[in-house]
Amino acid sequence: MYCPKCGSQNSEGAKVCRSCSKPLPVLSDISQAGIKTSALAIWSFVLALIGLFTLMITALPALICGIISLVKISNSKGQLKGTGLAVTGIALSSIGAIILPLLIMMLAILMPALAKVRVLAQTTMCATNLSGLGKAIVVYTEDYNGTYPPADSWCDELIKNCDVSPEQFRCPGSDATEGNASYAFNINLSGKKTSEIPPDVVLLFETTPAVNPAGGPEILSTDNHQRDGCNVLFADGHVKFIKSEELDDLRWTSE
Repeated sequence: MYCPKCGSQNSEGAKVCRSCSKPLPVLSDISQAGIKTSALAIWSFVLALIGLFTLMITALPALICGIISLVKISNSKGQLKGTGLAVTGIALSSIGAIILPLLIMMLAILMPALAKVRVLAQTTMCATNLSGLGKAIVVYTEDYNGTYPPADSWCDELIKNCDVSPEQFRCPGSDATEGNASYAFNINLSGKKTSEIPPDVVLLFETTPAVNPAGGPEILSTDNHQRDGCNVLFADGHVKFIKSEELDDLRWTSE
C-alpha cells in the first residue's frame, strides 16, 4: 500500500507509514466488483424451479445445494453473495417436498372416484343409445304394420329405414368397431307383432360386439360395465340397468 504523503510502499494492512509515520487511509478489504454469486446458490434456485414442473424430483438436490451455499457464503467473509437465491431454493424445495405427498394422497383418493364417474357416464350414454334405438324400432313397426324387424338384419333395417347412425349401436364401454353393434335383438321377437308382446319382455340387450347380433340370454354380456350388469331395453320402450344378480329374472318370451 502506497503512502499518499511520501509515496513509500508499505505492507498490506499497515495502518501507519513506516517512512513518515503518517496514518494510512483505510481501504475496504474487498471491492464490490470482486464479490461473486455462489454457484451453489444459483443451482439451488434453478433446481427448485425445475422441481415445480417435475413432481419435485430435483427437490433434494436443490435443498442440499441451498444449505451448502449458505454455509459457504457465511464463511466467505463477504467474498460470496446469493443468500436470497439459496433461501428461495431451500424454501421452494421444502414446500414442494411437503405438498407433493399431499397431492399424491389426494390423487390416490380421487382416482377411484373419477373412475366411477367415467363408468357412470358410459352407462348413461349406453342407456341413451338404447332409448334412441327403441324409438327407432317404434317408427319401424309403425311403417311395417306393427311388426318388429327381422332379427338377422335388424341393425341394417333401422339404419336404412329409420335414419339411425351406426355409432348409436355401440356402447361407449365396449370395444365394438365400426360396423359392429354392442346391442343384440331378442330373437324371440323377430317378425312378431308388437301387440303380441307384453311390455316387460326384453327387446334389446348388451352383448359381445357383432354384426346384427341377435339371440337370447346366452349371448347377454356385462363386460361393458365391469360385470356389474347391463342396460336392457324392454318392449314398452323403457331402459333399465339390470344388475348381474337380477339378470336371471328377465323375461324373454311372451309366454
